[in-house]
Amino acid sequence: METGLVLASASERRRQLLSKAGVAFQVVESHTEEHFSTEVPVDQEVVRLALQKAAFVEERYPDYWILAADTIVAFGGEVLQKPENAEDACRMLRCLSGRSHEVFTGFCLRHRGESRTRTGVSRTVVTMKPLTSHEIAGYVATGEPMDKAGAYGIQGIAAMFIESICGSYTNVVGLPLAEVISLLEEEGVVSLWEKN
Repeated sequence: METGLVLASASERRRQLLSKAGVAFQVVESHTEEHFSTEVPVDQEVVRLALQKAAFVEERYPDYWILAADTIVAFGGEVLQKPENAEDACRMLRCLSGRSHEVFTGFCLRHRGESRTRTGVSRTVVTMKPLTSHEIAGYVATGEPMDKAGAYGIQGIAAMFIESICGSYTNVVGLPLAEVISLLEEEGVVSLWEKN
């Protein structure tokens, strides 16, 4: 049986995180419609969406381990997904300015051939400094916020806006590495360190 790891994501940030950790994988984008339900707690919904992405890819790769994830920014009962346009990005940043918000990433590791499914969720609290209208407009003009949940990228220019985080930094980037690498090692998908 052919084995290997497939990352079911088009996210460049997730690819970079896994690569830097020394994990070998291939990328297969999951073309699924993401419909977020407000009827379910956010920590459960991100896991459901990750499972949905994995299920799409495993149809073509039943003998591979499939890793999928979904990240959501939550503030004041609202889910801040990717902004629809520059105006929406400005609105989101005004909401986050000078306040704390939560970032949730749900992840799953599946192997259809071995009937294995493992899931988890990571939560990080991020506090952003108060932003001026000039800072918001300037940042949105860079284009960086447009493909990111919550309209900012902590690993990019927006790093200068972050006062503090409580929890996993890589979770905010898009993939909680500590939890995911532990899962991959527990299932024998990777072995990053030599055992004495």
